[in-house]
Amino acid sequence: MKFSYNWIREYVPALDTPARHLERLITMRTAECEGIEEAGTLLAQACAARVVAVEPIPGTHNVKAAVETAAYGKKVVVCGAPNCRAGMTSVYAPVGKKVIHGVESDGMLASGAELGINRDAAGILESEAITRCAPDYIIEIDNKSITHRPDLWGHFGMAREVAAILRHPLCDPVQPALIPSGPPAIGVAIEDLDLCPRYSALVFENVTVRPSPLWLQYRLTAIGLNPINNIVDMTNFIMSELAQPMHAFDRDLLNGDTIFIRRARDGEYFLALNEQDFTLRPSNLVIADAKGAVALAGVIGGMDSAIVEGTTRIVLESACFNAASVRRTSAALKLRTDASMRFEKSQDPANTVRGLARAVELLQELSPGIRLVGGLADQRKASTAPAPILLPMDWLIRKLGKEVSSGEVSDILQRLSFGVSAHAPGVFSVTVPSWRATKDVSVKDDLVEEVGRMIGYDSIEPRPPAVLTTVPPDNPERGFLRHARAIFAGQGFTEVYNYSFVVEADARAFGMDPAGHVTVANPIAPNQSLLRMSLLPELRGNVLENSKHSDSFRIYEIGREIHKQPRGLPREIPHLAAAIYSKEGDGAAGLFEMKRAAQCLMSGAEARPTAPRQYEHPARAAEIHWRGTVVGRLFELHPSLAGGRTAMLDLDLTVVESAATGPERYTPIRRYPSSAFDISVVARERELTADLREKLAALAGPLLESIEYQRQYSGPPLPEGTKSVSFRLTVGSAERTLSSEEVGEIRARLIDGMRAQGYDLRL
Repeated sequence: MKFSYNWIREYVPALDTPARHLERLITMRTAECEGIEEAGTLLAQACAARVVAVEPIPGTHNVKAAVETAAYGKKVVVCGAPNCRAGMTSVYAPVGKKVIHGVESDGMLASGAELGINRDAAGILESEAITRCAPDYIIEIDNKSITHRPDLWGHFGMAREVAAILRHPLCDPVQPALIPSGPPAIGVAIEDLDLCPRYSALVFENVTVRPSPLWLQYRLTAIGLNPINNIVDMTNFIMSELAQPMHAFDRDLLNGDTIFIRRARDGEYFLALNEQDFTLRPSNLVIADAKGAVALAGVIGGMDSAIVEGTTRIVLESACFNAASVRRTSAALKLRTDASMRFEKSQDPANTVRGLARAVELLQELSPGIRLVGGLADQRKASTAPAPILLPMDWLIRKLGKEVSSGEVSDILQRLSFGVSAHAPGVFSVTVPSWRATKDVSVKDDLVEEVGRMIGYDSIEPRPPAVLTTVPPDNPERGFLRHARAIFAGQGFTEVYNYSFVVEADARAFGMDPAGHVTVANPIAPNQSLLRMSLLPELRGNVLENSKHSDSFRIYEIGREIHKQPRGLPREIPHLAAAIYSKEGDGAAGLFEMKRAAQCLMSGAEARPTAPRQYEHPARAAEIHWRGTVVGRLFELHPSLAGGRTAMLDLDLTVVESAATGPERYTPIRRYPSSAFDISVVARERELTADLREKLAALAGPLLESIEYQRQYSGPPLPEGTKSVSFRLTVGSAERTLSSEEVGEIRARLIDGMRAQGYDLRL
């Protein structure tokens, strides 16, 4: 949003604060300014000039022009404009001397674009009416910082803030007495007053459509608007002045004597002023005549009733529309306009008639001879003023964190046009002006903000809150998850984060029915409507993406599975899923490494073969058992789902945490030495190593300290279909050193016991 310093000064005549200092004050007290730039710099020294004589310069399109100026006397300039001719009046700017095509040019005759008055660069100005045009400063304010302030989308609203900040008087440009009385010349019918709380209109005749005077073109150009003609420019001027969008219809192009504000018919056709055509729906609010839609309410007018050069009668509307309705229409049609941006902020219904009163005054200058026809057409929703807000001074001081007197608070609020009266000792009763009561100021906390920003937040000493703090209760789950992350990060895994959604095709690839998933009513993307029931599909996606860039890597994610319940909210289960990818090899190393990583988190965990699921390798799927509970699965991803070899781990962290919370027992360091020996058992090739380990542990007895898998071998001289599995057993006593005879006895018991069970041993 751009604001003209000169324009603001018209409403605050005493303003003498430099523009750049004012920008700083506005930032600190009202809204964040993004910058300031100069406009119309050449106007500082420009003056009217009469072209006395014109002489062509041979071989060029330029001419040598002799001009007379009141301020600089006679000058000779070189001009390339096609409309430069003897006898015309233009504008001269003393920009210095320069030789052009062998002719010394002292200054120049300027176009409207060069002076910054308009965007016309086709020729020099043919006017001397630049006395109301002066160099200006344009202050740009971040739109987001005034999104809650509809009154600040116009220069008068910002001038009100400047007057309050600097304690200067404010001049209101509106003369309400200009609104005529008597019956209106056109009817107004509002279908739904909730969608259009107020609609006001006036009818004018004897209208002359022509270019706007230079001062008006300059005002609009400086703030980024494009001058069109005197009628349209007048509506844009009032929109930029009072933050009240307006629109003019050609009365002769309207059908009937009533303007209807209604919902669009389903499939209704509308041709907008930007020459785009739209097919409307009932969610779109329109302005219509007896034939059909002539404007999209709050967004844009229509071509069928547009102001043209021959227009002689107009209907000037000034309305207030429901902010959400305008926003929905603007977003649905992908059409954002200066008007829609203002209506989306919840405009003040009282501003409609003010806008028309201002238009009556301006049109008398812009279209001499224009006449009003009839009185004001005005229909509005009945409303009551908001209740006064009680503002206790002790509460305000405590909330603000700064001592401030009652007199200062009253003065600040009154400067901002709030009504202030005493309700009780130390309590103010504050009435909110209509332009601040539209979803802006409604509770006493809003008033604290008004006081705080006007005294300056930089004057409030920052202090920590004077309240006692307590240590929050311990969260065992959070501590456990932090521990799990530390374990896997320490094993070289990189953590990944995925959205809690799954694509339907990925869910089916992992054997999950999409109908069993929780469905999002308003997904952030079309393919993200299902909440995930497993971390594995997205982790597989991470594997596929990373495998394009790396031959091997290991990743993991800790997140929640979301499972639909028959009633109530879904159940969320924390899981850990990990993957080890290798482009080369048979994948066995990855499985063993993943098992080792799992054992780092769950000491003593075992992997037991199980029936594979559809996404698992047919011969490489196992359940993870820990402390008598199945806590997850270890498997290799099915070759059809990923290239290379991918070992995956899926742990239910709720079960893991529950199994890990048993009592910890202290085991003192052994005071006596232990003895170790190896035993190799010849078993069937498909027999589980864990089963052999359990049988050896049972035979070893209570003096067994540990039993560790060493290696396995198959091949000659072993019979076909068998393997040799080697273990290292450590035995000892906490009370004494075992003798060699005792160790030998344990070893012999192991050998005899395994042979009795049908096993051969390699000794």
